[in-house]
Amino acid sequence: MADTIFSKIIRGEIPCHKVYEDAHVFAFLDIGPLSRGHTLVIPKEAAATLDQLSDESSSALGRVLPRLCRAVMKASGADAYNVLQNNGALAHQAVFHVHFHIIPKFEGQPESGLGIRWLAGKLDAAEGKQLAAQIAAAIG
Repeated sequence: MADTIFSKIIRGEIPCHKVYEDAHVFAFLDIGPLSRGHTLVIPKEAAATLDQLSDESSSALGRVLPRLCRAVMKASGADAYNVLQNNGALAHQAVFHVHFHIIPKFEGQPESGLGIRWLAGKLDAAEGKQLAAQIAAAIG
């Protein structure tokens, strides 16, 4: 995997406003925040996308994400938040190191935080049954 800005932040080569660190996870404030308290949570393991991440790093992220969400909410005074995680350029990933955004939302500030446009389709029952079986069979 290519060296990324996040790898350099983990190694201390680029400064950041760190909010959390343990053996597997590093969290810091986003320098281009969508709202006050916008925090990035990254594994120390270098993996470009979530599907490439080890079970150990995935578990560590899963353990700490709820705690960090609570801390961001408390410190920022936010009323709600989004957790965003993108995988691949087509999915709008810009830094190819797994990362989660905790993005606070504030009542009365519709311009703050993350805006989402959800283009929902319809799932055909027969296609859904077949696809669910294919996904279940592909679980390793």
